Amino acid sequence: MEAQIKVKRFNPENESESFYQDYSLDVAEDSTILDGLIKIREEIDGTLALRCSCRASICGSCSMKVNGSAKLVCKTRIKEVSPNGELVTVEPMGNFPVIKDLVTDMDLFWSKVKSVDPYVRTNFEPEAEHIASNESMTHLLGVMNCIMCGACVSECTALEVDPTFTGPAALAKAYRFVADPRDEEKKSRLGKLNENSGVWDCTRCLACVEVCP
Repeated sequence: MEAQIKVKRFNPENESESFYQDYSLDVAEDSTILDGLIKIREEIDGTLALRCSCRASICGSCSMKVNGSAKLVCKTRIKEVSPNGELVTVEPMGNFPVIKDLVTDMDLFWSKVKSVDPYVRTNFEPEAEHIASNESMTHLLGVMNCIMCGACVSECTALEVDPTFTGPAALAKAYRFVADPRDEEKKSRLGKLNENSGVWDCTRCLACVEVCP
């Protein structure tokens, strides 16, 4: 089938502003958007920059905006967003600096995750692996399945107006350890999240939940 893909391009070394470039290509009926982007890069325009790895919605590296909404492009089939051959617009994630084309700078994202101390903290040093029962961890399955793709951050309306906000990914990671039965620093964790740019800056619009893969 024929696919029409419009890509937002930007190269800081050559351009001062971003622009859109249209591509027309033949793809298989079950092709994902990532398949299309890779075909563009390999067969049409080798200058296109994008980030991907596993191609199986595991690594989270290929999160981009598709028709205005953040998605994993390895998981999203062209037919899903363009059932009748409509133009598909692909852009880099929002709320991230753009390095080139569809590749964004994740440094601040990882800094915020690191700021919530994403590891179990105890007041003693275990002599062996500190194991929790399956039953005591079932309430954390959702946040433990997070692949850190950044889609939630891309859609966060609070971050649009206040880049210092901790953001949904880091807050989810903080909850994962606040609610861990082995952690003994819950009070200090919650106290830190209660400060400026913490949990109360969330507008509860649930846009992050809508795009979470």
